[in-house]
Amino acid sequence: MSELAPQGTDGELANQVEGYLLWQARIAEAERRAREFVRPMDWLTTAQRAQIEQRHVSDSLQRARQDLERVAARCASLRAEYESRYRRLRRRCLGLTLTVCAALATLAALLSVL
Repeated sequence: MSELAPQGTDGELANQVEGYLLWQARIAEAERRAREFVRPMDWLTTAQRAQIEQRHVSDSLQRARQDLERVAARCASLRAEYESRYRRLRRRCLGLTLTVCAALATLAALLSVL
């Protein structure tokens, strides 16, 4: 990592590049499927074919965006849930550790008195 770059910038940039490349692949796939969709419709004019292809691509990308938004929302929900569970687990572990330490200190004090 470059010393001039702030912490985490490289990871964020990599995520943005990956997201861009994945979206470009999604666009290419939507365009390919749109061409396949209109291929058997040989009665269409070139303009009609282009219009239907564009509508198909637009619809596919809109659905893909909605799917991605649902996945992102679910990821955020799961993250919040797991962070909450982690905090509770950490509190329990700390409580147990303090209880064991207190018990051992009490036992040591009782043994030193005897």
